[in-house]
Amino acid sequence: MITPLTADALVLDTPRLRLRPYSPLDIDIACAVLCDPEVTKFVCDTATPEAVAKIMLQITRRGAGGRIGMWCAELRDTGEKVGDGVLTPIPVEGTETDWGKLVPDAYPDDPIEVGYMLKHSAWGQGYATEICARLLRFAFEATTLGQVVACTDPDNAASQRVLLRCGMRDCGTGRAYAEELPWFEITRAEWCAAQASNQ
Repeated sequence: MITPLTADALVLDTPRLRLRPYSPLDIDIACAVLCDPEVTKFVCDTATPEAVAKIMLQITRRGAGGRIGMWCAELRDTGEKVGDGVLTPIPVEGTETDWGKLVPDAYPDDPIEVGYMLKHSAWGQGYATEICARLLRFAFEATTLGQVVACTDPDNAASQRVLLRCGMRDCGTGRAYAEELPWFEITRAEWCAAQASNQ
């Protein structure tokens, strides 16, 4: 049995952002990212607002006592929503996250990936790095995960730079989303060693 984290423990601050668990009320930012072809270019098919509305209950599911799921990213000073971050099971042969694997009292069997999406007006300001770094910290401080993985579109050099800046290793390619994609990993030991060297 996994002890659920309190609501406050799932709110994660960075220097400029607050990450809080995604809720059905976040359909506005979900549409801002998922319905914009520029934002979805390297990530997924562009959705319609109607399609987003249909998946809101799924994408707000959380697993492992709240530790696995999606967070809404908002500016701490204004509350403006700028995007999202995830710690979710990475699909191998499927093309979408299997939200059904998020259950309250267990970790998914699949490797857990870190990810993020930002609305277009929030690009180029370093927010993706803040989201990724904070979620990796949460993963290794508040979960029992031994490693976190990530993948990107082969042409998404900006996201690859974010992952490397956050200490993830370039592992060549790996199988995810029914493709061979650029693959990144970081283990708990690697993350802890990096924190120790920065002190």
